[in-house]
This record gives sequence, structure tokens and C-alpha cells, in this order.
Amino acid sequence: MEAGERRREEVSNAHVITVSDGVSAQTREDESGRALVRILKDAGFEVIGPIAVPDDEQRIASAVVAAADDGADVVVTTGGTGLGPRDVTPQATSSVIDFEVPGLGETMRRAGAASTPMAALSRSMAGVRGHTLIINVPGSPRGASESLEAVMPALAHAIRLLHGHTSHE
Repeated sequence: MEAGERRREEVSNAHVITVSDGVSAQTREDESGRALVRILKDAGFEVIGPIAVPDDEQRIASAVVAAADDGADVVVTTGGTGLGPRDVTPQATSSVIDFEVPGLGETMRRAGAASTPMAALSRSMAGVRGHTLIINVPGSPRGASESLEAVMPALAHAIRLLHGHTSHE
């Protein structure tokens, strides 16, 4: 690349999946999914979703796989990261990823701990399937937003790496 030449950045795309029995049954509003879409759009992402799936491990895994296989650079799920008996999003995600990215989960919990000690109970995680980064954030609007905002500074670099751009220019 010559001096003064700007490298054209491709627009990244993201899929948002809300994991909630109430939202999928349309008995509850999807505040968290909408908040995540807003954050991603403000950062320049093209966003699909939010789509809603119930707290069911197979349905969550299928939605994540469909989004990744559709070419998403990033898939963000909201909900199902707590300790309740229906909170199975991390298990579903673990079953479909190639490897975990533990630093992102740690970053999300650290950011949440600034607001509430309950953030230590979150099982938020991140992993990779093919060329797609998958991030699980909590289901509350505040927890979802704080978690995603905490990892936003790393997303562009992660996407470049996952697409094979590994030089350190």
C-alpha cells in the first residue's frame, strides 16, 4: 500500500439472537436484542435480527450455526447466560464452536462487575466457528449493552484475524 492510500474496509455484518422463552412466545418485549442492534449499527455493522429463540439448547445451537453459516462476521446472543435451569446458551454455543476466546468473557464480566457484583455469576463467553466470532451476553438490557460495549474495541481486529489478515501493519 502506498503512502497516503487508504485501505478500503469492508463493512462487517452481525446477527443478533435473543434467547428467551418470553420473547420467542411474543409475551415479552425484546429490549436487549434491540439495544445490541443499536450498538452494532452505531459501530458500522450491517445487522440481521434480532431473531428470537426459546431457551432450548438445540434451537439455540441451530440459530447460531445458521447465522455463522450464512456468513456472519459476528453472532451476538443475549440471554441464557445465568445459573437458572433454562440458562443453556453457553452449553449450546460450546457445542458448535471450534474454539473458545476466554479473554472476551473475562472482559465482559470485568465490565459488569463495575456495575454489580452479580456479574461474577454470568457465564458469558465467546468462541469461533469457522470465520465467525460468537459472543454470548446476558439477557438484561443493561448487562447485554455493557458486555457488548466492553468487547467492541476488539471486534474489528478479531474479524480481520478470522479472515486471515494476520500481518501486524
